[in-house]
Amino acid sequence: MLAQMMKNLDFQGQALVLRSQRQQVLASNIANADTPGYVGREFNFTQKLMEAIGQGAAPGAGVQSTHAAHMPMRTQGLSTQELYAMPSQSSADKNTVDMDRERASFSDNALHYEASLRFINGQVRTLLSAIQGQ
Repeated sequence: MLAQMMKNLDFQGQALVLRSQRQQVLASNIANADTPGYVGREFNFTQKLMEAIGQGAAPGAGVQSTHAAHMPMRTQGLSTQELYAMPSQSSADKNTVDMDRERASFSDNALHYEASLRFINGQVRTLLSAIQGQ
């Protein structure tokens, strides 16, 4: 039981570290939105999390079919190299940062980061109350 709870806490801890790294990439893109020639970077959170927990780069690598009629999970080849943002519209100064997309991604990532923190906080409170016998 304790091993499973620690495994969940470790997973959430890894997710927090990766969310923080993604936030840094997004902040860098926002900071360089007016830099001529800057190519925005992307951070594939799903791929990085799968690599961190040891399931390889393919999403669903550990998924097993439980019935013969189930459809196989389709995966796309994911690269482990640094990703660059695809420009949604061309820019005269060759900058690929789309501020609307970056702001939305920044807010979404911040929300997920806070949710992970709350989940960890709840798990720790549960562990403490179990240890104290309440």
